[in-house]
Amino acid sequence: MDALRGIAALVVVFDHSSYSFMAEFRRELMPEFNTSCYGIMVFFLVTGYVIPASLERRGCVRTFWIGRVFRIYPLWAAVVTGVLAAGALGVAEIRDFGGQGFVSVTAAHLTLLQELLGTPNLLLVLWTLSYEMAFYLLVVALFTVRLHRRSDAAAVILAALGALSVAAGFVLPVSAFSDALDTGPLIALASVVMVVAICCASTGSATLRVFGGVLGGVLALALVAFNGTVSVWEGLVILAVMFLGTAVYRADTGQSRWSYAACAAAVVVACGVGSAYGDGSGGHFTPRGWILAFLLAVFTFGAGLALRRRRIPRLLAGLGTISYSVYLVHPVLLAVSDGTIGRRRHDSLVLEVAFYVVLLPLCVLTYRCIEAPAQRWGRSLAHRDAPDRPVSGASPMSGRAGRPAGSSG
Repeated sequence: MDALRGIAALVVVFDHSSYSFMAEFRRELMPEFNTSCYGIMVFFLVTGYVIPASLERRGCVRTFWIGRVFRIYPLWAAVVTGVLAAGALGVAEIRDFGGQGFVSVTAAHLTLLQELLGTPNLLLVLWTLSYEMAFYLLVVALFTVRLHRRSDAAAVILAALGALSVAAGFVLPVSAFSDALDTGPLIALASVVMVVAICCASTGSATLRVFGGVLGGVLALALVAFNGTVSVWEGLVILAVMFLGTAVYRADTGQSRWSYAACAAAVVVACGVGSAYGDGSGGHFTPRGWILAFLLAVFTFGAGLALRRRRIPRLLAGLGTISYSVYLVHPVLLAVSDGTIGRRRHDSLVLEVAFYVVLLPLCVLTYRCIEAPAQRWGRSLAHRDAPDRPVSGASPMSGRAGRPAGSSG
């Protein structure tokens, strides 16, 4: 899992840095192969494999959320502070928030759901965290109602709903809820609902746990389906891809049959490809480029799974370890680069390589100084806060399940 994350992170960095240093090559490549889609889909598959294992290993929703907070927010806060400081110093351009107030923008970003709340991302890469948060809420929902083992069914249903939305011509304007309720009230409502859902799901009361879990799951599904900035089918396919990763995890740990995971994979791939063709846009790029990247991402994940018993090069696993830093830090470095030396009109492989040479050591530093200490604090707090026995809904892990590689991710 760490190796796959390392590969995905490097591809995403190339996708974004090519705007600045390899623009000519990018224009030729994108219609044929969407590098952004490829890297992000690999990330989502790994998330699907790892996150449910993290929750079920703890057997407690409260300690799961503690782990997520200390895993995500410290580096997120450092990166947000960095880009705001760069903007204040005039060496980076801050995105326009379309007249939204400071409080609304801040609240939307603190929930990590800004992409699903009609708020432009301070950094473009933050959009994926919104879908990750939606997935966390759905995983917790299934866990609290004891349906967490039906990951294959969840993947199939979500993918099928996406395909049906295309076949039925079901089209909603971008951010439909935001248009109907206005962005500010929607952000306030969603923030309150999310906090209530997490708090209730983290209590010792079985009734409140189920209420909070279901409330959070409904919020996540509603926002992805009706308030995303991409087509309905694409948002649902993203969730389906993550649940496909979970279905593979179930099969790999003996909790489910491989035939179920294979069927789920076939349905998700067929619905994703069919939806892209039917929609005609392939998301933000051509259908051909999106479909090829999507298929290759699934193949890469499958290849990684097939090679999981083999020795992984230490460098590749190390890249996976710092992949979150690579993912969040590189757009800040790019913003500073664009604001100082500007973008190149012609391809410059030297500058592209130089960007990686500067980025990777910086990410090792942010990992050691921010990520690793924060994760240690989170584990310590979660350990002190953990109940004596798993809460209702926990499933004991099979003997060979253990702790999947990268399960801290």
